[in-house]
Amino acid sequence: MADFRYVAKSMDGKVYRGHMEAAGEAALQQQLKEQGLFLIQAKDGAQAKKHKKLSARQLSELCKSLSTLLASGVSIVRALEIIADEEGISPAARTLYMNILSELKKGFSLSEAMEEQKCFPELMLGMIRSGEGSGNIDAVMDRLSLHYERESRLKQQVQSAMTYPAVLLVMCVLVVIVIVTFILPQFEELFSQMESLPVVTEILMGASDFLVNQWYVALLVIFVLGIVIRIVSKIDKIRYGLDYIKVHMPVAGKLNKVIYTARFARTLSSLYSSGMPIASALQTAGDTVGNLYVERQFEKVITMVRSGVPLSQALREVDGFLRKLSSTIMVGEESGRLDVMLDSIAATMEQEAEEATKKLVTLLEPVLICIMALLVGFIMVAVMLPIYNSYGAIEGAA
Repeated sequence: MADFRYVAKSMDGKVYRGHMEAAGEAALQQQLKEQGLFLIQAKDGAQAKKHKKLSARQLSELCKSLSTLLASGVSIVRALEIIADEEGISPAARTLYMNILSELKKGFSLSEAMEEQKCFPELMLGMIRSGEGSGNIDAVMDRLSLHYERESRLKQQVQSAMTYPAVLLVMCVLVVIVIVTFILPQFEELFSQMESLPVVTEILMGASDFLVNQWYVALLVIFVLGIVIRIVSKIDKIRYGLDYIKVHMPVAGKLNKVIYTARFARTLSSLYSSGMPIASALQTAGDTVGNLYVERQFEKVITMVRSGVPLSQALREVDGFLRKLSSTIMVGEESGRLDVMLDSIAATMEQEAEEATKKLVTLLEPVLICIMALLVGFIMVAVMLPIYNSYGAIEGAA
C-alpha cells in the first residue's frame, strides 16, 4: 500500500486535497469515486525527493523574507518567486524553493507544499498551518524568523564555547600518539636488556608496538566501535536511559534542565502565540526538547490538560524542567496573559541557558586537562620505573 497525496473534485466543482493509502493510482481513483470525487492529480508520498534539512539560519532568513513580502501585500507565489531568484542562495536551496513554488501552483497550501519536501521541522509546519487557518501568515513568519534566529545564535554560542575543549582534546590525543609511536620505541633497546619490566611498562610497550606495527587494525577497531556506539545509542531503551542520566547527573544535570526548559518555553511560546491549540502546541513543543526521557512524559501532560488540569500543574509533574517554568505559567493563567508570560519565561530561560552552556564548557576544561595529565603521568611512570629499578639494582650490587 502506498500513501498518495491527491487533488480531487466533487460534482459541484469543490476541490479536495488530502492523503489516502491505496495499492495504486487506479485503486485510489476507485476509492475516491466511491466517495463521489474525481481524481485530478495524485503523487506517491514515498517517491517524494528528500532535500537536505535547512539550518536554523537559513530557516530564519527564509521566514524573514516571506514575512516582509507578505506584509507588503505580495502574494505567496510571487514572494517565493522573488526569494528563489535572489543572488547568493545555494543551488540546493533554489531547487527547494522552486519545488515549493511548483506545489503552490498546483493548488496546494504553503504548509502542504513544504511538508512534501520532507526537510522542514514540524514546529515550522505546525505554526504555518495555524497561520493559514487564522489568516495571519505574515505575523507567523515573523515570529518563526525570530525563533530560528535565536536558535541559530544559541548554536553558534555553543560551538564557539566548545572550540577550546575540542582543540584541547585533539592535542591530548596527538601528544599521546606521538609519545607512544615515536618516543617510546627509542627505549625498546634499553628495556630489552633488562631481565624483567614492571607490568605498567610491559602494557605501555605492548601498546606502542601494536600502534607502530598494526596501526591499521587500531583504526579499524575505532571505526567499528564508532559505528556500534552510533547504532546502540539509537536503541530506544538505551537512549532513554542515557537521557535519564543527563537529567539526574551531578552538576551537569541542573545545567541540562535549564537548556531543556529554555528550548521548550521558546517553542511553546511561538506555537501558542501563533494560535495553535494548547494540546497540539504541547505535543509539538515536547518533541523539540531533545531528551527522550523528558519527551515521553508529555503523553501524561497532554492527557491532564485535555481533562481540564491547568497547564502549570501538568508541567510541574515533568521531571526535567525547572519549577520556575510552571510557576511563571501559573501567573499567566491567573492574570489571563499566558502568551505574555510564555514570552517572558522563554527570554529568561534562554539567557540562563547561555550561562548554563558556558558553565558546562568551563567544567569540561579542567576535566580534559586532568585526563591529559593522568595519561602523560602514566607514560612517564612506565618509562622511568624500570630505569629507576635498574639504578637501584646497580647500587645494591656495588
